Order: sequence, then structure tokens, then C-alpha cells
Amino acid sequence: SSKYEDWWWKQQLGKCYYRLGLFRDSEKQFQSALKQQPTVDNYLYLAKVFVKLDQPLAALDLFEKGMEVFPGEVSLIIGSARVHEGLGDLDSSVKFYKKVFQYDASCVEAIACIGTHNFYSDMPEIALRSFRRLLQMGVCNTELYNNIGLCCFFAQQYDMSLTCFERAINLASKENVADVWYNVGAHCCGYWGLKPCIPGIPDGSYLG
Repeated sequence: SSKYEDWWWKQQLGKCYYRLGLFRDSEKQFQSALKQQPTVDNYLYLAKVFVKLDQPLAALDLFEKGMEVFPGEVSLIIGSARVHEGLGDLDSSVKFYKKVFQYDASCVEAIACIGTHNFYSDMPEIALRSFRRLLQMGVCNTELYNNIGLCCFFAQQYDMSLTCFERAINLASKENVADVWYNVGAHCCGYWGLKPCIPGIPDGSYLG
């Protein structure tokens, strides 16, 4: 627009400033776009800017305002949960992730984060339900099988734990295979000291 009245162009300019690291200029553009046209994207982009400017409380306040305008918008709820998690307020973070289920019962991020929270709250059996649910939804990767293996181990389901770690190693890439071996070594060597080796260990050596 010749008069610079189109909120969409302001949003695009805000994105450009964001990518350039000019966060104050980006903030001005998103603020102007949001004032002119409240959209979910404008709330999300402006919140990202606040986080980059180390203003998490401003981001949380913005998410609250966004949820008043767009009640039930999952991306805004998840955004608030992430900021609370970044602040170390895990109870509030879990509260928002649970709120996601009211609108999207198959949200992978919410299920995974609640499962992780339950695991670190010494409830591996409860955490296992979340991770198995992801498996039933079709999620299949190294991280998931690694987490299931840990849950099974601390729930004293040792044979199942071994199977899951084997699966995690088979799916692993060079970038994440070390994480799996770390968990095997840090937590499980004592139990598996007399077990046959997991495929992938050189020379047919044994754990322990």
C-alpha cells in the first residue's frame, strides 16, 4: 500500500527485521500489525520477539491477551507452556500442556512434555503411558524408543527396556546414537552386565 496501511506488509517487514536480528524494529512492526489486525500469527511473532529481548513476562502477558481473542487456539497455549518451561516454572508449564488436550488430544508436543515431566517426577509408569501413546499415534524415532527404554528400566521392566534400547540404536543416526549409549551406560550396565551384547557393539563385546 502506498500509504503503508496494509498490516500484512508490516508483518512481513517484522519477519525480515527478526531474521536480521533487529528485534526492536521487528517489535514495532508486529505491534503495529497486531493493533491493526489481531491474528494468531501476529501474537506468535511478537511473543518470539519478546523472548529474544529477554522479556518472558511480556510474552506471557501477550499470550494471555491472545487467548482471550482466540480462545482454544492451541498454538497460543503451547507458546505459553514453552515460556513457563523456559522460566523453570514446570508446574505452570504442565498446566498449559494439559489444557491443550481440551482442544487437541493428539498434540505430540503436549503428550511428550507431560510424559517427560512425569518421568522426572519419579513416575516412570505414568510417563510410559504417554510415550506408548505416541508410539500408537505413529511416532517412531530414536528419542521416543530411548525414553520408553528408560521408563521401562526404572519401572523394573528390564527385558522390555533392553528391547527398546536395541530399537533406539537401530534407528539412531551418528548425531544421536551417543545419547542412547549414554543412557545404557549410565543406568543399565549393572543389570545387563551378564546379558548378551546389544547389536552394534564392536567385536561382540558385552556390556558392563
